[in-house]
Amino acid sequence: MNYHMIRYVLGQILKLEAALMGLPLLVSLYYLDDGMIPLLSVMLPVGILGYILTGFKPKNQTIYAREGFVIVAFAWMIMSAFGALPFVFSGTIPDYIDALFETVSGFTTTGSTLVPDVESFPMSLKMWRSFTHWIGGMGVLVFALAILPAGSAQSMYIMRAEVPGPSVGKLVAKTQITARILYGIYVFFTALEAVMLRCTGMRWFDCVANAFATAGTGGFSVLNDGIGGYHNVWVEVVITGFMLIFSINFNLFYLLLIKRFSDVVRNVEIKVFFAIYIVSTLLITCNIAPMYHSFSKALRYAGFTVASLSSSTGFGNSDFTRWPGLSQTILILLMFCGACAGSTGGGLKVARVMILLKSGVREMRRQLNPRVVATVKLEGQSVDSEQLCTQGSFFIIYMVILLVSTLLISLDKFSFDVSFSAALTALNNMGPGLSEIGPYGNFADFTPFSKIVILFDMLAGRLEIFPVLIAFMPRTWKKA
Repeated sequence: MNYHMIRYVLGQILKLEAALMGLPLLVSLYYLDDGMIPLLSVMLPVGILGYILTGFKPKNQTIYAREGFVIVAFAWMIMSAFGALPFVFSGTIPDYIDALFETVSGFTTTGSTLVPDVESFPMSLKMWRSFTHWIGGMGVLVFALAILPAGSAQSMYIMRAEVPGPSVGKLVAKTQITARILYGIYVFFTALEAVMLRCTGMRWFDCVANAFATAGTGGFSVLNDGIGGYHNVWVEVVITGFMLIFSINFNLFYLLLIKRFSDVVRNVEIKVFFAIYIVSTLLITCNIAPMYHSFSKALRYAGFTVASLSSSTGFGNSDFTRWPGLSQTILILLMFCGACAGSTGGGLKVARVMILLKSGVREMRRQLNPRVVATVKLEGQSVDSEQLCTQGSFFIIYMVILLVSTLLISLDKFSFDVSFSAALTALNNMGPGLSEIGPYGNFADFTPFSKIVILFDMLAGRLEIFPVLIAFMPRTWKKA
């Protein structure tokens, strides 16, 4: 284990976090609100600690898979631990566990909240809250790889441990250039959404905050009533479109840039994702139309909600906990499936679901004819047995964590739908659940123990489980 390199990279992350707090600090200076002192009280010591940890550059800069997993897991925990302090120091969320819950929910782009009145927050802390979505959406370490000086040649291990999806590869030869390309696309679409929201009449502060939340597929809103509080159908149309855009594998946008249009057209995952979106929207629209006495209004609410949960954003423009059982069941299934691999969305990912289903079909064919040579293909390429084993193991561990978390949360004596949906929405980084924790509810009534369980689920879900578990395995820290 290269401890010196782990120390050095984590120091760089602390310096980066201190610098990122500069944005809400500028907002505080503009609005002259009460967030300035709490932000400075965190920025300065965090920045100093970062400089101390990076004072001596390691001679051995080798990073392998083990170091990559540990760096990613601890980077996210450290970012969250310090990122929660401005809320505590300002008194907006005085309890540290609650502040940590809100911050982890932000960085992991989950969007679950325990704040009943976010409109009472200082403008700077509302911006920090939404900005955490944008930072965590593409990945803290990917951002670091994009802007920091070139480091270890094995930095691909860091990217693979952090970027969501069954597999991650380079767009170009150098990992740092790949990270910059990804973030260039990310910044472009974020800015485009903010401008388009401005065209709907939304004030600039809300445009930027909502663009941050949409880009990271997070779901924190600056209004207590969420996106529905704007009462503007064009706001919902713009956000719906961008929730779908940020659900797409960013590699496809790069292929469009280099004019490889045929590769994008042939991509199976994006076809399946949009097929799921269209079918789910039509089914729910037909199911809820009698409630709203209008097919167009039902289509508006269904289209927005399906995009919100398919992308794992979690924005709300209606209370889907009041919808019929069929619609709620479809939404639960969408929570499981999630967005495309390589996007900022959560869930199992469409590609992984496709691999698991095709693997099941292959096994049934082998049971019927043991001599048949059946392969699983994705995007025209065969998926090797090692990858199939990895995805199967991932799903088993995923289900174990989901069921154990549901059991632990149920100790709070909530109903099954609340306990199950709390674990499900956290593990899939969705945001709202069912019943009391729906789009117009919050997680404030959970005990500290349940909040810690949900904290773990949010981090495990965002980092695709393995980095968090591996970081705490005793074998990880033994000599190879």
